Amino acid sequence: MIEKDLLLTTPDGTVDAVLLAPEDGRPLPGVLFIPDIGSIRDTMRQMARRLANEGYTVLMPNPFYRTSKPPVFSFPRRPGDPATMKRIQELSAPLTPEALEKDLPVYLETLTSQPTTAKGKVGAVGFCIGGGIALRAAAIRPDLVGAVASFHGGGLYTREDDPRSPHQVLPKVKARLYFGHAVEDRSMDAAAIAHFEAALHGWGGSFKSDTYEGAHHGWTVPDNPAYKRPQAERAWEKLTALFRETLP
Repeated sequence: MIEKDLLLTTPDGTVDAVLLAPEDGRPLPGVLFIPDIGSIRDTMRQMARRLANEGYTVLMPNPFYRTSKPPVFSFPRRPGDPATMKRIQELSAPLTPEALEKDLPVYLETLTSQPTTAKGKVGAVGFCIGGGIALRAAAIRPDLVGAVASFHGGGLYTREDDPRSPHQVLPKVKARLYFGHAVEDRSMDAAAIAHFEAALHGWGGSFKSDTYEGAHHGWTVPDNPAYKRPQAERAWEKLTALFRETLP
């Protein structure tokens, strides 16, 4: 496997990204990999490598480029810590729907233009805030994105009338969807999950939404204090099954 650091150009700036592709150059299905709020770092690189080794060309951008190059945190993240919460706000605030409408076409074009990316549908997966971004990718390019997975996606449903809430893009989506939720998550609590699942049923497309027993926000990411290996492996099986069944 070849791992290359790239610089992508969007209308708003330069994006650090990582491309993982097969050494022999054969075309494989493409996957857009959206990291959590910690962005590109060793843990996310390891997760992207693992996915690439399943037989995919993987592109992982730094969605927070408007605020910072990686590493986006200069101190350890601690849930509830004021400095951590302030930094999360700094990183996430610029990611408006309008900003993502500029970014996501660039990410998808970069992925699909690689000689190692097979023609046809691509997948998208996101963790934490990346879950909603991955869903938006399917709304922006419904002709291209055939499968989306989100794990402990934060803020997938905020309010019914909030135009920034990711659930609002569902009518544009044609992809097969999978959502893995934490049982305790302040960014996506039980009420929000229920509202989101009602929106999914109203959408009428193909989806699965699971709440993982005993799992807290961040349970799939090894450097997160909430990491829970058995449930993380279950999530990995769901992810790989989705892509295996959906992508060329």
